[in-house]
Amino acid sequence: MAKKKKEKTTPATWVAARLEGILTLLRGPARPVALGGLMLVVLAGVWVFVWQGVRDRVLACPDYWLTAADMEVTPPPDWIHADVAAEVFRDASLERSLSIMEPDLTARLAERFSRHPWVANVLEVRKYHPARVRAELVYRRPVCMVQWQGGLEPVDVRGVLLPGDDFSPLEKSRYPRLMGIDRGPLGPAGTRWGDVRVVEGAQIADALGKAWKALNLDRIVPRLQQDLNRREQYTYVLFTREGTEILWGHAPGSDRPGEPPAADKVARLKEYAQEHGSLEGVRGPQRLDVRG
Repeated sequence: MAKKKKEKTTPATWVAARLEGILTLLRGPARPVALGGLMLVVLAGVWVFVWQGVRDRVLACPDYWLTAADMEVTPPPDWIHADVAAEVFRDASLERSLSIMEPDLTARLAERFSRHPWVANVLEVRKYHPARVRAELVYRRPVCMVQWQGGLEPVDVRGVLLPGDDFSPLEKSRYPRLMGIDRGPLGPAGTRWGDVRVVEGAQIADALGKAWKALNLDRIVPRLQQDLNRREQYTYVLFTREGTEILWGHAPGSDRPGEPPAADKVARLKEYAQEHGSLEGVRGPQRLDVRG
């Protein structure tokens, strides 16, 4: 026996079915309720009919379509010169125009913002009418420059490569330098460098903060060592611009027993510089040890 083909439900058939049910109720004791239901069905039918006639014209109104000027983001810090909102809008609109009527618009834009190399975290993306989008973002902060192939590449405290073109040579010179890195980044800006020395060097630079300039420091250099179990590990040495060598030890978070935390090491350097006027010796560069 052939199966009966299921009829496709349309707005018109839906309205007709509801009308038939309400007319049946009109003949019974539930007449007042049925009359109210009838009015709702009639209004719904009118709305569907009118909407089908004006839908295209309404959605074509500029109030529903985003432009780059309609994208608002958390104000970026001074070190970011790129227009994050404009760049995300450009990348997202390459696929298709952006309308606030798209149900997945905020999720789509949040994903695009998360890909931007300057964005560490997307807290929220909201859309409004007339067409406007507001994104709450957390930005990455450069902490040091990695010397690589004759140039300086910025990274954040997690070792994420940042857009180098956003920095002038003068701006790059103001950050701590991490030297001795012989492996390049594994991916483009916005991805981790992929070398533990870059992460640990960035953590040391972050721990020093503003003390870097005050102490006249110049560079961070990793040194490969072996522990008592012959496992390879890195310790770090700092150099001042005048050549004084500072035995820093392990990176923050990987300090060994008996080795003071990073905050204490920085405090010792500040105290020495305050007592002696600088980190340099009486006869010039010297060696200092803040590990114990």
